[in-house]
Amino acid sequence: MKFIKYLSIITVLALASAGCEKSYDDLQINPNQPSSAPPSLIFQGVLNDMFDNCWNDNIVMRYSQYHLCNFNYYGNNEYNWTTSNFDFYTLNNVAKMEEEAEKLAGADNPYAAMGKFFRAYFAVRMSLKFGDIPFSQSLQGLENTTPTYDSQREVFIAALNMLEEANSLLAANIAKSDNSLQGDIYLNNDLVQWQKVVNTYLLRVLIHLSKHADDSDLNVKGRFAEVLNNPSKYPIMESLADNMVYTYNSSTNPYPTNPGNVGFDTKRYNHSDTYLGTLVDLKDPRTFVVADPAEAKIAQGLSPTDFAAYVGAPAGEGLDDMTFKMGNGEYSAINQVRYYSTFAGPEPCIQIGYAELCFNIAEAINRGWVSGNAADWYNKGITASMNFYGITDVTAYLAQPAVTYKGDNADGLNQILTQKYLAFFQNSGWEAFYNQRRTGVPTFNVGEGTGNGERIPKRFQYPASERTTNKANYNEAVSRQYGDDDINMEMWLLK
Repeated sequence: MKFIKYLSIITVLALASAGCEKSYDDLQINPNQPSSAPPSLIFQGVLNDMFDNCWNDNIVMRYSQYHLCNFNYYGNNEYNWTTSNFDFYTLNNVAKMEEEAEKLAGADNPYAAMGKFFRAYFAVRMSLKFGDIPFSQSLQGLENTTPTYDSQREVFIAALNMLEEANSLLAANIAKSDNSLQGDIYLNNDLVQWQKVVNTYLLRVLIHLSKHADDSDLNVKGRFAEVLNNPSKYPIMESLADNMVYTYNSSTNPYPTNPGNVGFDTKRYNHSDTYLGTLVDLKDPRTFVVADPAEAKIAQGLSPTDFAAYVGAPAGEGLDDMTFKMGNGEYSAINQVRYYSTFAGPEPCIQIGYAELCFNIAEAINRGWVSGNAADWYNKGITASMNFYGITDVTAYLAQPAVTYKGDNADGLNQILTQKYLAFFQNSGWEAFYNQRRTGVPTFNVGEGTGNGERIPKRFQYPASERTTNKANYNEAVSRQYGDDDINMEMWLLK
């Protein structure tokens, strides 16, 4: 009887165990953590990862020679940089966003369209930093932990095709009035606005390819013309109202320079002659918006409305000299009232904007890629930038001999590129630097203060982790492109 009793107990336990048996996959799920997320939440995170802050922690704008650090505690103006980061963590989130959206709405949904845009955007962003990147074999998890590097040319071809797909998917979702996109911090979930951003960004990418405009696979000229000549299929930005901007507020995301910073860094940074000197030479009214007059000039009796009162420092000047001269009132600081008065800041930060679009179109016309009136687009770009700063009357400025467009020639191209540089002040991340790297306009100042053997770098070194986790492919890519992982080597894009 005891044997029968124990057998019954064992049988019950065995049946209970069988009922609770779980698969290996089930055991991988942590019940204390969510295994899925709304696509809108992931979408918002990706948008935040795209964000380029207006003062960029005073780094990017220094390297673009808009303003300079004159106080060693806060940094210096040397181009002695090394590595940067890949964006595969964000691209993993893009893949998850697409997956979660497909579960809810099928394959052709607005998040799928945005996923195409994001993949192109981050591929281009990484390639602009490094050159060749591991892209087509990336994001395969344990199936491939050592992806090979795609050539920069292949990356750009893939990005251009993805942007084409993004535009088509957005058009399809707009046609069926799909309003399921949520979580947008830039454009209020407006697919019409996003389609304009995608195609405006497409033209930016094509401009980056200016040195390879005759490559038949890239088809730079044909793609550019197709966008301009077919606005119903490829809508682009039409005014400042279409700008993709990041808006600050006084609580959760305050403006980078604000009343809380007064006394810490207000005079630790001064304008660069590369930027402010160009404004002054052109008698540009943006001078009075972005800068304060040099205190020593005011002490000499000059008026704050006199362009001669505004002085930028050469980026190559030794830091000790710059510190002394700024302390002596010889250089102009950023406009203290404008940039330190409120936590919400004087303006939002443009990520992709209309003024840049105008200059990109003007450049394409100047280069003979497309037909059109380059002067008209050049003037529109200047006007848009002025209007962004609240300057509404630009007639006299445009009429100056130094500003009036000189024609579809080298002088005219230099004007377009110079004005685009001026319009990039405190917006669009690295675009000012990348445009200067591509064209040489404006001429960047170098010297003791810029370090790096008085050279402007051409790229970043690859992430240090690649040298250990993907060593063979890293070595092959570096050897094929540069010989050494050197910041002064030219990538394919620039040749």
